[in-house]
Parts: sequence; structure tokens; C-alpha cells
Amino acid sequence: MKRPLITLLTDFGAQDHYVAAMKGVILGICPQAVIVDISHEISPFQIASGAYTLAQAALAFPPGTIHVAVVDPGVGSPRRAIAARANRQIFLGPDNGLLSMAFGTSRATVVEITNRKLFRVPVSSTFHGRDIFAPVAAHLATGLRWSQLGPRLDDWHRGDFLLPQQTGSANWTGSVLSIDHFGNIITNFPWMEFGGVFREGFQLKFGRVRIEASSAIYEDAPAETLFILCGSSGFAEISLRQGSAAKKIGTLSDMSLSLRRS
Repeated sequence: MKRPLITLLTDFGAQDHYVAAMKGVILGICPQAVIVDISHEISPFQIASGAYTLAQAALAFPPGTIHVAVVDPGVGSPRRAIAARANRQIFLGPDNGLLSMAFGTSRATVVEITNRKLFRVPVSSTFHGRDIFAPVAAHLATGLRWSQLGPRLDDWHRGDFLLPQQTGSANWTGSVLSIDHFGNIITNFPWMEFGGVFREGFQLKFGRVRIEASSAIYEDAPAETLFILCGSSGFAEISLRQGSAAKKIGTLSDMSLSLRRS
């Protein structure tokens, strides 16, 4: 790209200086960079939500894009900083599963970022977004060779939230990936694999709530009834026609889901 494209995704919010500081570091190294904000409103520490959001957005970006993702409750701990090449794009972030969903079914080349010459000095133990990931992304945007980042990794964190687990011949346990602005609850049940279950007869338990209806579109669903449909991401979503499924269900500390075929 004539003007390198760098995206940012974090759970930092918009109130504080954190995002601006990352952008300042990037532009100080690569002034010609175009920076695109994917989101900074990921719920704090929610790695699965960040992974889902990054994966959905990355699909729309052109080859050569550099994605920086920071949802990092383990910052300062022995967790590794990694970089990955997949789908002709580059991804930087903590090795906690945050990047894994963006790779999809493609093979990813992953390295640990160990070249401290690329880091901002000094490196804060609480802000690797500014001091590690932002400067490394900027250096890559200026043409830094991939081999200068660090050694290759094969044991990077795949993320245990990616797929539901089968717990019986007709039972599965899944989880919530994200809750969008409209209150739709995105699950980790891929529609290609579970669409038949949701169309034919099922019971989905979410805490004390039971969901047994499905619909192809929002407007065809019964009013005031929680239902399942295939969202634009290809995952099953818990929805409410012209309403918020999340608000109707209420706050739940347990984000696990139990699916049974009827």
C-alpha cells in the first residue's frame, strides 16, 4: 500500500488517553499511516468479544492491512506478545486467543515479538498497546522484515471459546461471543453446523431462560419472544423483534449456553 493501513481494536473506551497515545506512537514512526478504529468499546477484559469483533471486521479489509488488537487482562504477566500472518493480513496482540478467530480456517504463521529494539522506551508493565504493539505495527508499516520480530511459535493460544463442545448425542455446551449495539446476543454456534437443529426443534438454555423459537428474519418472529436466527456473521444469535434480547434476559454472570435437540 502507498499509505499503510493500520486498524486498532481495544477495550480502552473513549474517555481516556490510551487510544490517542497508541495513535501518536504509530504516527511518530510512520506518519503516512492510515489508522482505522474498529472498536474501543469491547467490554473490559472480554477476550471472546474482542476476538469475534476483530474477525468480523478483518474480513472487509484489503491485503496488507495491519491489525492491532489489545484486550489484555494478562498484561505484564508472562503471557507472550505475538504477531501473525494470515489471509494476506498481519495481526498483532497478546497471546490469549484474541487473534485466533480472525485466522478462520486459513493457516497462520505466528511469531513471538521479542525484538526489544522495536519497543518504545521504557516499556510499561500495564500498557503494552502503546509500548509494544503500536510501535511494532508502525515499524512493519514502514517495511520492517517479518524475520526481525522474533522466533516462530507453534503453541500459540487457539482460544477455548471458538466452538461449542458436544456433551451428549444431542446436547452441546456453547458460549456468548458478543452482545451488539441492538442487544442481539451472538453465540459461538456456527449456523452451517447447527442451522438444522435450530430449524427442526431445539431448546437453548441461557441461565434460567429457555429459548425454543427460531426465525429467518427479525420481522417474522413473534413479538416479545426471544428467538434464534442466523446473524450476518454466520453464527446463531439470540434476538428480540424490535427490542433488546440482552435487556430482556438481564445481567447474567454465567455466559454459557446449553443446547439440546428436541
